Amino acid sequence: MTPTPNEVVTHMMQHDLFSQWLGIKVLDIKEGYSKISMTVRPEMINGLGIVHGGIAFSFADSAFAFACNNRNVLSVALDTAINFLKPVHVGDVLIAEATEIHNGKSTGLYQIAIYNQHQHLVAQFKGTCYRTQKKLID
Repeated sequence: MTPTPNEVVTHMMQHDLFSQWLGIKVLDIKEGYSKISMTVRPEMINGLGIVHGGIAFSFADSAFAFACNNRNVLSVALDTAINFLKPVHVGDVLIAEATEIHNGKSTGLYQIAIYNQHQHLVAQFKGTCYRTQKKLID
């Protein structure tokens, strides 16, 4: 029996200690799609008083991972890039929405938009994954 996209992401979250540390909540999962949220905490802020870029990147990377792996085909990042558009502050609630652009046999392309609680686009992430042809859940 093939696991559903939700079952795959639930399995991933149970083993993903970093996404747990970020405080990620899974809002929606469909084949090739994920929507997640998190609240920015004080320990995520850099010396300039805004969220560290690595936090925003990691948040988007989790959405990317959930979208490209949820068909139960182990997929890893091949290439990623992010553009930071607006600063993020303590207490901001971020939502990342990962959308599949291309689903190939060996690669996939995903666009991840990150919004704050005011629906302002704060970052845009693009990721290409490599599909290993292995299963996440046997």
